[in-house]
Amino acid sequence: MPVAEVTAENVQVTADAALDWADVNRVQQGDSAAYRAVVERHQRSVTRLMSRFTRDPAVVEELVQTVFIEAWRQIHNFRGEAPLLHWLTVIGTRTGYRFWKQQAKQRQRHARLEALPEPVAREDNSEAAHDAATKVHMVLSTLPPRDRLVLTLLHLEERSLKEISALTGWSLAMVKVQAFRARRKLAQVLERAQS
Repeated sequence: MPVAEVTAENVQVTADAALDWADVNRVQQGDSAAYRAVVERHQRSVTRLMSRFTRDPAVVEELVQTVFIEAWRQIHNFRGEAPLLHWLTVIGTRTGYRFWKQQAKQRQRHARLEALPEPVAREDNSEAAHDAATKVHMVLSTLPPRDRLVLTLLHLEERSLKEISALTGWSLAMVKVQAFRARRKLAQVLERAQS
């Protein structure tokens, strides 16, 4: 049996898990101040996840707050069977999905989206990447929330089908079907945009 290689990353993950568990235990026993450490430790990761659901920094901030509020409400249910960050990722994914569903309802009440604007040509590569990301988000925003979620998790987050199933609560078969349908709808949207 090969001996596991000890790396700084492995030690850090173990240390973070121990800190998470200690802080969660303190929160579960009534020490609400311990929750601040949890938020500070995971805020960057949760913010990165929520930025997949919108490009608006103010909305990202609201979504991050929603994730941590929801986690606070459910912290008494956390049993430590998976890392705390995984648990927060599940809450974040479901929060983002609800956000998209709300957006879809609002769009149905308002006028349909017009043709996608062409990105402005810029010399700076980081700005070009930002423009490309904005266009990807705009194209994805024309899709229904379920399609948008599965494509974001599968292609932007590079999650496996099993991971998507765990994050969304959908069966593996449902994830596969949803991914197939979403790709087909995305192809139709891109086809219409080009014609």
